[in-house]
Amino acid sequence: MAQLAVTTANDLSGYKIVRHLGVVRGITVRSRSVLGNLGGALQSMFGGNITMFTSLAEKARSEAFELMVQHAQGMGANAIIAMRYDANDIMDGITEVLAYGTAVVVEPV
Repeated sequence: MAQLAVTTANDLSGYKIVRHLGVVRGITVRSRSVLGNLGGALQSMFGGNITMFTSLAEKARSEAFELMVQHAQGMGANAIIAMRYDANDIMDGITEVLAYGTAVVVEPV
């Protein structure tokens, strides 16, 4: 396993957990720009996927995920199990996105 493995499961198929290192997380806080709000409002008038907001959500999740992976690597992990996302509005137009899981060291079975 060359790079860090991440799974939403509580174990990693084909590997045994030899050490639990603890909870790892990546947090990012994002806001919508005035242009993003305007573009999203215009898209919402026609229904369907609001690509301006989809793009923002994907960037926030990706950034939170990468920060979580960096946290795990810094602890010496080679895998993250039970990975989850959470998001909360901090105030109107500003959202916190959290990626979290359990950092572990695994070995092939």
